[in-house]
Order: sequence, then structure tokens, then C-alpha cells
Amino acid sequence: MHWGFDFWGMHWLWWIFWVMLLVWIFLTPWPIPGERKKTDDPLTILKKRFASGEISEEEYLRGKQVLKGDNSN
Repeated sequence: MHWGFDFWGMHWLWWIFWVMLLVWIFLTPWPIPGERKKTDDPLTILKKRFASGEISEEEYLRGKQVLKGDNSN
């Protein structure tokens, strides 16, 4: 009765829909819920604060010495 054209109608559209949905779900760069986020180490944070002008050069150098454990001063 359908003359062999069952697979050329809505059937293929549904396959395309589900494949596109799966591609969208798995290839979209969303953060995974519950995944730990990488945090910057203290020295990197200190460098960023110095680069943005939040702290002076003296504060940067003092903080760098403290973080590296070089407290000879």
C-alpha cells in the first residue's frame, strides 16, 4: 500500500532530529555539573592583581617572596 516509501517520509526527519539533538548535547561546551573547576594558584592570582593595577610593585614583590618562601629580608 505504501509502495516501499515508508523510510523516505517523516522517518528520516526523525533520525535527523535525534542525531542533531545528540550532536548538540555532546558537542556544546557547557560545564559539567558537579565538576571541580580549576582554580588559579596564589602566584598567578598575585600576578593578575599586579597586572590589573590592584596592587603596587612593592606589594607584588613582597607577596612573591612570601609565596616562594624566600623570607630572608
